[in-house]
Amino acid sequence: MARDLTALFDPRSVAVVGASDDPAKYGHAVAAQALRAPGRRPVHLVNRRGGTVLGRPAATSLPQLGEPVDLVVVSVPGPGFEAAVDDALACGARAIVAITAGFAETGPAGLARQRAVADRVRAAGAVLVGPNCLGIADNTTELYLASDAFAPGGVALLSQSGNLALELQLRCAPHGVGFSRFVSLGNQADVTLVDLVEDCARHDETHAIAVYAEDFGDGRALARAAAAADKPVVLLSAGRGTASARSAQSHTGALTTSADVVAAACRDAGVELVATPREMAVVLAALRSRTRTRGTGRRTAVFTDGGGHGAIAADAVEAQGLTVPELSAPVGESLRRVLWAQSSVANPVDLAGMGEQDPDSYARTVAALLDADEVDAVLMTGYFGGYAASEGGLGGGTAARTDPGAAQAPAGAATPLAPDEPAPGTLAAGELAAARTLAARLVPPGATAGGGAARGSAGTPKPLVVQSMYPDSPSCRVLAGAGVPVFEATEDAARALAAMTAPRPATVIAPLPDPAVPLGDPGYHGVRALLAAAGVPFPAAREVIDEAGVLAAADAFPGPYVLKALHLLHKSDAGGVALRLPDRTALVAAHRAMHARLGAAAYSVEAMADLTDGVELIVGVNRDPRFGPVAMVGLGGVFTEALHDVAFALAPVPPAHAERLLRGLRTAALLTGARGRPPVDLRAAAEAVALITEVAAAHPEIDELEVNPLLARPDGVLALDARAVLAPPPAAP
Repeated sequence: MARDLTALFDPRSVAVVGASDDPAKYGHAVAAQALRAPGRRPVHLVNRRGGTVLGRPAATSLPQLGEPVDLVVVSVPGPGFEAAVDDALACGARAIVAITAGFAETGPAGLARQRAVADRVRAAGAVLVGPNCLGIADNTTELYLASDAFAPGGVALLSQSGNLALELQLRCAPHGVGFSRFVSLGNQADVTLVDLVEDCARHDETHAIAVYAEDFGDGRALARAAAAADKPVVLLSAGRGTASARSAQSHTGALTTSADVVAAACRDAGVELVATPREMAVVLAALRSRTRTRGTGRRTAVFTDGGGHGAIAADAVEAQGLTVPELSAPVGESLRRVLWAQSSVANPVDLAGMGEQDPDSYARTVAALLDADEVDAVLMTGYFGGYAASEGGLGGGTAARTDPGAAQAPAGAATPLAPDEPAPGTLAAGELAAARTLAARLVPPGATAGGGAARGSAGTPKPLVVQSMYPDSPSCRVLAGAGVPVFEATEDAARALAAMTAPRPATVIAPLPDPAVPLGDPGYHGVRALLAAAGVPFPAAREVIDEAGVLAAADAFPGPYVLKALHLLHKSDAGGVALRLPDRTALVAAHRAMHARLGAAAYSVEAMADLTDGVELIVGVNRDPRFGPVAMVGLGGVFTEALHDVAFALAPVPPAHAERLLRGLRTAALLTGARGRPPVDLRAAAEAVALITEVAAAHPEIDELEVNPLLARPDGVLALDARAVLAPPPAAP
């Protein structure tokens, strides 16, 4: 059940323990911030020496206050922390923000202290943020308990780094992105990232959730919470590029990295994954509008006033996975009616100098593109903004200081000429008028600015993103005021457009099955039996330990045969697999030669599968310490690691999602039919993926489970090899 964090974000009263007049102490900064809204709720300052702090009387302890306190901030040295927490609970605190350090981050002893404090807080029915955090803030309830102020807005920022949070605020400010809440996560001894995402998802004044996390805690629960949130979640994480520390004993383990796991979880949960604070600010700027345009299509029209900008922008858009298709003849004709002869109407659409003669051509062209049913989004790039940025009209000169209120007036409104309003008839005035025309289209009279999307002829919202050499110009400020994301860098504009048009996630995080009876026999035939019982098809096979067993197997089913030496990690590399043995004579000979060379304790004799028109796949599941079982599917066989054409998802993987993963492989043409080959049975392959990943997810004692190859054929699938690696026993306390 979701936790009640009301006392954390909207307490009836607040006390700051460790409040100080010393600017070098964190208790000084928090106390100063807490006093910014003295009329909202009582704010008590506590300092063990008493006296005054920031001109206010300070109590020597919480009990001295003589009244209950709803939320207590504890900013005292480590040795006094437990006593301060006990005092807070005795005073009826329902929430505690622990800024004090020296706990789990210091080692086992600190972790034990942290757990003991968290247990006491939970037993009292309270909640604890931290320890080792930097405070919280909620602009919507005037709660300011962090060292820095955050501009108000619609983004909830949950961060494990204070400095990164400050950088993000600086990067978001030029885009008008502000914050509803800020929470420094700290050690998450009690209140976790999952708790906060769930609460922010219910918070009406929060429209997007931004997360910087180094430790996800329960990553699967976080993915579920993000998937359930009816608002965007943007994640910046650290350490994704390092491989798992566990010693991999299968292809799946060798190929799965932390980056793969996080990316798969984000994709399945619909989370926007970013790599830098700059990219996060770009995505948040794109998602600032409450009206998202997700899932409406990826066909992008690039509109420019210079060929170079258009070419660069088209490349950047395609690099984000969007398309820049050539426009149809009817759309070209509609553009011809608003452009001059030398303009290009292919895509990119290029004014080719017309903007300098007729600035309103910018507005007319964007309108025509947004009206085209075959266009899902528009990226305008180049010089727009440069005319109004300079009094001379063609670059250089002094920036025009246009009154923001006048700049955002709807087109056609009677607005007086501001002192620095460009003179009528100049290019600057024409460009500013074009910007106002676009703004009026995006924000109809009587509507509220902030949409950033126009509606096509069918009424579908369509995003417009602008890249400008002059993003701070009056014309660009008008567009930004209407909710159009404006960027200086082309790659930022393309990334923003990708975020605005990203399709809705096709799946939710599938629940883990109930644990099954642990696997008794982790050997090759034991794993085969486990998977076969779940419905995964295998060829006939027998385990043998001597030549008599080989002969008995040859009598049990007809050839051709396969002989495998068991208990080898990479049997093919070691010469432990012999294929296409036509009869019992060849089978016996192969066994004698293989045994002489390898001396394996046991072998498997199997019916040789028909490889005609088949494609070898790999299906594996690796158990991640944060996200649990993670599935990998891709091109299999002996070239698995060399080709590395694989995709990942949280396990278990439903059949429909498994089919999407297979169709998304680089070599998917091999599955759907290429160069005269018949297509394989993708539905059967997807069903097998679902069965294998369901088995792995139901067996927490299995660290790695792999079927390689899974032979996909036009008439079904066959699992030709399987392997399981059990998790190591838990370490002794």
